[in-house]
Order: sequence, then structure tokens, then C-alpha cells
Amino acid sequence: MKFVLFLLCFIPAASMANQDEDFLAAREAFRKGDSAHLERMILRLKNSPLEPYLSYYRLRMHWDENDSSPIKQFLSRPDDTPVIDQFRSEWLKYLAKRQRWSEFAAEYPRSINADAELNCYAMQLRQLSDEESALREARNKWFSGVGQPESCASLFDAALAKGIINEQDIWMRIRLALESGNVSLAKQLTNKLPKKYAFPTGALDKAASDPERYLVKNKLDKNSDAQRLVALFALHRLAKQYPQLAYAKWEKMAADFPDTEQRYFYGWLAYQAARSNDSRALEWYKAAGETPLNEEQMAWRVRAALRAQDWHEVWVGITAMPLQQQQEGVWRYWKGRALKELGRIADAQALFTKLSREYNFYGQLAAEELGAAPAAGIVTVSFQPGKEELLAMQELPGIQRTLALYRMDLRTEASKEWSWTLRKFDDRKLLVAAELASRNSMYDRSINAADRTATLHDFNLRYPAPYRESLQGRLREHGLEEAWVYGLMRQESRFATQAKSSVGAAGLMQIMPATAKWVARKMGMRDYRNALIHETEVNLKLGTYYMKNVLSSFDNNAVMASAAYNAGPSRARQWRGDKPLEGAIYAETIPFTETRDYVKKVMSNTVYYSKLFGQPGISLKQRLGVIDAKNADNIKPIPDER
Repeated sequence: MKFVLFLLCFIPAASMANQDEDFLAAREAFRKGDSAHLERMILRLKNSPLEPYLSYYRLRMHWDENDSSPIKQFLSRPDDTPVIDQFRSEWLKYLAKRQRWSEFAAEYPRSINADAELNCYAMQLRQLSDEESALREARNKWFSGVGQPESCASLFDAALAKGIINEQDIWMRIRLALESGNVSLAKQLTNKLPKKYAFPTGALDKAASDPERYLVKNKLDKNSDAQRLVALFALHRLAKQYPQLAYAKWEKMAADFPDTEQRYFYGWLAYQAARSNDSRALEWYKAAGETPLNEEQMAWRVRAALRAQDWHEVWVGITAMPLQQQQEGVWRYWKGRALKELGRIADAQALFTKLSREYNFYGQLAAEELGAAPAAGIVTVSFQPGKEELLAMQELPGIQRTLALYRMDLRTEASKEWSWTLRKFDDRKLLVAAELASRNSMYDRSINAADRTATLHDFNLRYPAPYRESLQGRLREHGLEEAWVYGLMRQESRFATQAKSSVGAAGLMQIMPATAKWVARKMGMRDYRNALIHETEVNLKLGTYYMKNVLSSFDNNAVMASAAYNAGPSRARQWRGDKPLEGAIYAETIPFTETRDYVKKVMSNTVYYSKLFGQPGISLKQRLGVIDAKNADNIKPIPDER
């Protein structure tokens, strides 16, 4: 990546290249355990802003030595880099495993980002002086469907021995583990039950691998808590794929379960049905009665009501949520919509007024409900920091480290360093940092900083538009709206040309390799090869062609095209309703969390970019439009679909 470093603090390119090469060599020496080579690199980089990383490497390679004074000296430094707190966390775990509790107690209070493993070690320390309190705190961590760190195990065992974690708590955690699909954890937990409860652990594997077969082949002993739990697990697994089939099985065996377990199952059946856009979801939610629902189940209860356009049920579902969940923008907006539909206009407007001050999908929709123009609240004038402010910002060690790490494409480390440095900045400093990042083509870090401001904003930094010259020809060729293309790119890659997702999507437009090959073939690019996907011009060429292809296949509906770009055209079609849906409801009821958030953000971005580009204002609600009902023509694959 070519960096145009801020000229007020220019460093010769050759010098930077040498430093980068030496740092990467030091990093590799640490990885290989080559202490001698690491020391040579440390000598060459003693004045580098990355020195804390080099000191970290050295200490990690020698921390089992008797003299811990170098470690104490390192940890006594000001916490101006995340690598110090990272080392502190690792050192504390090292001390705890060796029962060096006095040293642990002295250093633990300075820990900033303690994880679950470290927190459990801290509880072990407190157990030495106040066992009852420590074990009761440990019990709070017990109720999780995922595995906990090994440092928690001795606390749980002690709490079980003293009855602080009881038999009912064990059953509850087994159920939570099964709800999470964590069969191995559930099997481990069965060993903690009293011997009188013979738990068929092998049955859990059978129920997980083929739930329908398990329900057919295994006769249920309704008096066995364990067998009923496994049967409920099998039904839950079946409902995840086939809600109607699970219900058919349930009807034949429901009488063998007590009322509380019947209502429990209906809560999960309703949740899975809602995620499958099954019209019976609300009926099953009602059958669940007063059974406790988790936040995801509650959210999908409301989404099922939106899908059915049952506004009273939308209001009931939201008001049943915990207060913290109700305060999320999504539920404030839909509660406002429900109140409006139910005739409580003043209450609705009060919600919309407060929400409209937020710069996001729901803030935009709320403002439009109040009659505001599209993106009315944004200012198109750029923030202009002074030269002194920019120079002072670039001289901060954390900023220098970020620049260096980013330049070496160590993006994870650069992001951590950036966030750590910015964590206490006020709005003005955030915008200065954003401007500096933008000048160095670190658009993802610039967006990250600009997005954090509370009252002083620069929307040109929040919504940058690099590569416009390269894009113009492609936009004209395919007849694509520039604002939508930028709205999608901002969400896909934050304009990081080397971005690569966990599933292999690459470049500015995050194109999957298979998609890139297909598009290249369609475009007649005979010389295409995978290595080209990160080249800006090629990535834009492939991405815009595919965007046009997808958009055309959905009759120029940008909402469905955005969903298809992220999750595939077939899924986007299947998520249509049995009757026409508001685009906002279609987006809200997409079953995939990633795609649901993605579509909202792409469409929200599009409105902001349109305003910044000075294009005709089209409201977000207009852009979302109405999604046609599912029919035989609009759900079948198109000929070009792979």
C-alpha cells in the first residue's frame, strides 16, 4: 500500500522500508524463539516508535527467569499502548498458574481489559480471604451455554461442593448448552448430576446428528428428566430446519411433558419459525405463555409481528423486553411505528424526535416520520484542523505506531493501537485523527474515528469517497447510482484495498474468488487470475459488473440487491413475504444477523452519500420501497445464477 505520509513530519521512504523490514524480522524471530536474532533487531530499532512491541517480545521469551524486575519496569510504564496491557494480562495468568498470589494481587488492579480467564483467577485470589463472596460471584458465570476458561473450573467445583451451585443450576446450564448446540459441554455437565439421574449422553449425539430419526426410534419415558431434556433438544434441532415437521412430531408427544416444558418448547418453536418466516410463529409464541424468553426470542417475536403487520403485537412484544433492550434504536423505532399505527401519535412523535438525532438507519427513518428531508441533519462542510493540531497528532507515539503497523499491513495490531490511542479523545481530537488517517489513505481508521464523535461531526470523513475517478467509467457503463455503490463499498471494506474476510472475500468490493472468476468469464477477461482481485481497478471492474447483474435480476430493487450481494440471490428471493412488505420490514426480518445489519447500513450509507454528492434527495423510506410478495416467477433462480 502506498502511503502519503503527512509532510509536516516526513520520513524518507528508504528509512521507513528499512525499519519495516527490521521490525518484521524481529517479529518473526520472536515467533521462532530466536533470541539472538531478536536482540540484533532490537539494537537496530532502539529509537523506533514500535519499541514497546520489541520489549514485549524480549520479555515473553525470558519471563521464566528469576529476576522479574525488567517485567515490573515494563509494566510500570504509562499505558499508552495496548501491548502493555496485553503483556500484563499474560503475566498475571502466568503468576496465577504458579500460585504467586502476592505478585498477582499487586498487579491485577492495573489491568484494563481483563478477560474471563483473568477474572476467574482474580476470584480464586478472593476465594482465599472471602470464599463465600467469591463463589457466589462465580455462580453468576455458571449460567452460560458456552465453555468457560479452565481458571473457572475450580471455582465451580467448590461452589458445587458447598451447594452454592445446586442441582437445578446444573440442569439449567445443561439446557443452555443444548440451546447453544454445545453437546460436548452438555455431556461434561451431566457428570456433575447426582448418580440417581442416569443421563443418556450417547443419546445427545444421536439427537444432534439426526433429530428426526432419534424421535422416531426412541420411546420416551416421560418420568425421566434426562430423556425429556434430550427429546426437547432433538425437537429444537429439528425446528431449526423444519418448524412444521417439529410441530407435527410435538403434537404426538406433547402430553408427556409437564406444562412448563411445553411452554418452553413453544418458545423455541416460535423463535425458529419466526427466523424461517413461518406464518405460525405468532401462534406458537402465544402458546409459550409466560415462559421466560431470552432477548433473541423476544426480538424475533416482534419481527414475526412485523411480518404479519400486527401492530398491537409489535407494541406488546417490545414492551415485554428488558428495559435495556427496549432502548436499542431498532426497538424504539418500531415501537414508535406501532404507536403511530395504533393512533397514539403524540407518544410516537416523542420517540421519533429523540431517535431522529442519531445518525443511523433508524435515526433517518425516525426523522422522515417527522417530515424531515433525506439526511437533513448532516452538514456537508468539512472540518478543517490546523497544521499545529495535525503535527501534534502525528507526534503521538500511538499514532506513529498505527501508521507503521498499517504500512506493514499488520492491520489487526494497527486497529488495536488506533483504538487504544483514541479511547479518551474528545470530538475535536477524533476529527484531527480522522483527517490524519484520511491523508494517509487509512480510510477505515478515518471512518472509525469520525464515527465516534458525539456533537462535532464531519460527514465527509465519516463517508469518504476515494477512487471516484476510477469509478466514473464503470458507473456510466452499468448505469449504477454512485451513492449506492459507495454505500455498499463503505460497508464491505471501509475502502481498505487489502481487506480480506474470514470466508475469503477480497478487496474494496469484497468479492468472493468464485464470484470473481464467474464475472471475469462473463466479461471475457481471458487473462484473469486470483492475484488480480486486490488490484483496485480490477476489483472495481468486477464488483460493479456483479452489482449491476444482481440489481437487474431484482428489477432494480437496491434493498434486495444489497441482500443478494451479501448472502446470495437465492436467499434474498426466499426472504420475500407471502404478501407485499415494506422494505424496512423485509430488511428487519432477514434471518441472518450479518445480512440484516448489512442491508440496513448499505441503504443508510446510500442516503448520506447522495446528500454529500449533491444528488437529488430520495428518502430512505422511498429507497426501501415495497418488496413484492413471493410468487413462482420471483423466487426461481435466474439462468445466470451460479
